[in-house]
Amino acid sequence: MSSGKGAGRSAGSQRRTARDLTRGFRSIIVFLFSISGIINVLALTGSIYMLQIYDRALTSGSVPTLLALSLLAIGLYLFQGVFDIIRSQILVRVGGRLDRKIAPLAHQVAIDMPRFGFSTAEALERGRDVDTVRGFLGSQGPVALFDLPWMPLYVVFVYMLHPFLGALTFGGALVLALLTVATELMTRRHASDTHKAAILRNQIADSNARNAEVLKAMGFAGRAVERFTAANAEHLSLQTRTSDISGTFGAISRVLRMLLQSAILGLGAFLTIQGDLSAGAIIAASVASTRALAPVDLAIGNWKSVVQARNAWRRLKETAVALGKTPEPMELPAPSRNLKVEKLTIAAPASGRVLLTDAEFQLEAGQALGVIGPSGGGKTTLVRALTGIWPALRGSVRLDDAELTQWSDEVLGQHIGYLPQEVALLDGTIEDNICRFDPAADPRAIVEAARAAGVHEMIVRMPDGYHTQLGAQGMALSAGQRQRIGLARALYGNPFLVVMDEPNSNLDADGEAALTEAIKAIRARGGIAVVVAHRPSALAAVELIAVVQNGKITAVGPKSTILQSPAQAAVANADTATQKARPRVNARVRA
Repeated sequence: MSSGKGAGRSAGSQRRTARDLTRGFRSIIVFLFSISGIINVLALTGSIYMLQIYDRALTSGSVPTLLALSLLAIGLYLFQGVFDIIRSQILVRVGGRLDRKIAPLAHQVAIDMPRFGFSTAEALERGRDVDTVRGFLGSQGPVALFDLPWMPLYVVFVYMLHPFLGALTFGGALVLALLTVATELMTRRHASDTHKAAILRNQIADSNARNAEVLKAMGFAGRAVERFTAANAEHLSLQTRTSDISGTFGAISRVLRMLLQSAILGLGAFLTIQGDLSAGAIIAASVASTRALAPVDLAIGNWKSVVQARNAWRRLKETAVALGKTPEPMELPAPSRNLKVEKLTIAAPASGRVLLTDAEFQLEAGQALGVIGPSGGGKTTLVRALTGIWPALRGSVRLDDAELTQWSDEVLGQHIGYLPQEVALLDGTIEDNICRFDPAADPRAIVEAARAAGVHEMIVRMPDGYHTQLGAQGMALSAGQRQRIGLARALYGNPFLVVMDEPNSNLDADGEAALTEAIKAIRARGGIAVVVAHRPSALAAVELIAVVQNGKITAVGPKSTILQSPAQAAVANADTATQKARPRVNARVRA
C-alpha cells in the first residue's frame, strides 16, 4: 500500500496534469470575455439609434442629424462585426490548438485501453471526445456562453428607459434562465445514457466489421445486423428523448421571447399614452430586451452540444490524469545478462480473474525457453506479462534485476521483440512494419531483420519490394506471410528478449526451418528467446522447457528431462494433438 506521503505526491501530480490541459488558455478566455463585452456594448447601437431617430431626428426634422446618426450607427455596426469575426476565429483556433495538445494524449490512452479489457469502440471514444470539444468551440455554443454574463447590461439599459420595462425584462430573463437550468437537469442523465448506448452500438459495429469473413462464410450476417439494429434503435430512442427535451425547451424559450417582446411594446405604448415614455424609447426597449434574451435562447438551442462538450472535456481530463499517474523513469543500461520471473501472479484486467499464479524461473543470456501446456492453461497470459502488456498483480518480471516498470515503454520496446499469436500488421509498407515505423531506421538493420526471419527473398520478389503497401491490418498478405514479417519486426534491432507466441502456427516446413535458425541466432548473439508452442517443431532450437497448466508452471528444466518425464510428456502430447486437430491456415507459404 502506498504511504500517505506517496499518495499526496500522486494527487499533486494528477492536479498538475489536469491543469496542464488549460495552461496558456486562461489568458485567451479572459481576452475573449473582454471582446464579448465590447461586442455587447456595441450591440446597444440599434437601441440608441432608434431612440435618437424617433426622439431627435424626427422631432427636429433635421436631415443632417439623421445622416450623422446613420453614419455613426454604420461605423459602430462595422466595429461590432469585426470584433465578432475576431472572436469566432479565435475560438476556432483555440479548438485547433486544444486538438493538437490533447489528441496525442487521447490516442495514447486509446492504444492502452484494449490491453486492459476495453473494447476498440470504447478506446476510440477518446478521439471522438477531442473532435466533440473542437467542434463545439467552432459553433455558436461558446458565443452564447460568453454573451450570457453581459445580459444585465441590457436589463440596466431598459431599466434606465423606465423601471417598469426593466422589471418586465428582468422577469423574462429570469424565466428563461430557469428554463436553461431545467434543460440541464433533464438532459444530464439522458446524455450519459445516450453516450453509453452509442458506445455499445459502435462495439457491435466494430465487432461485425472485424469478423466480416466469418459472418459471410457461415451465413449469420443477417443476425449480426439484427443485433446492430437493436442497439441502434436503443441509441436512437435515447437520443430522441434528449433532442425532444432540448427542442421543447428551445421552442418554449422562443415563444416566451416573442411574447416578452410584444409585452415590452404593449407596456411601452401604455406608458407613452400616460406620458411617461417617448415613442423612441418604446422601440429602443424592444430592441434591447430582445438582445438581452437572445443569448439564453441561443444557449438553450445549443444545450445538447454544450452537455456533450462538457462530458467530453471531463473524460479528456480523466485521460490526462491517468497518464499523469506514472512518473517518467530514469533510463537504465540496456539489459544483457538475464531474465527473472519471481512469484509472478497475473489477473485479467477486465474481470480481475487470476489466470497465472506464482510463476517463477530464470533465464541467462544465450538461453531459449519453450513453453508448452494445454489450451487455456496460462501460456499467453505469461507472454503478456513478460512483454509488459499486462501488469503483475504480485511478483515481478525483471531484466538484469530491474522490473519492467523501471523502463519507459519506448525504451523497453527497444529491448523486447514480440510476435503475438495473431499477427496484425499496421497500414503502411513492409519496410515501415519491420522497423516499427522508425523514421530514422537504418535500411541495413531492416534487411538484417528480414534475413534473420528468412523472409528477405520473399519480400524482394514482390513488385514493390520493401515498399509494398500492406493495407489495413496487413490483409494484402497471406497469414503465413504476415507471420514471417511479424517475426522480422520482432527481431528488428536485435532486442535482448524475444517472446514468440505460437510463431509457427501458419508456417510450412521452410518457414519452420527459418524460425529455428532465428532462435539459434538469438542465442548466438547473447539474447534470450521465449517460445510458446503447440507443435514440437518450434522447439527444435530451445534447450529449456516450461510446462504451464491450470494457471501454474508445473515444471521447468532441460528439454530432454522434461519431455522424457511420463507426466510432462503426456501434457506435451495432448497439447500437440490439440494443435493437429486445428486446420492449418496457409500451410504452403514459402520464402
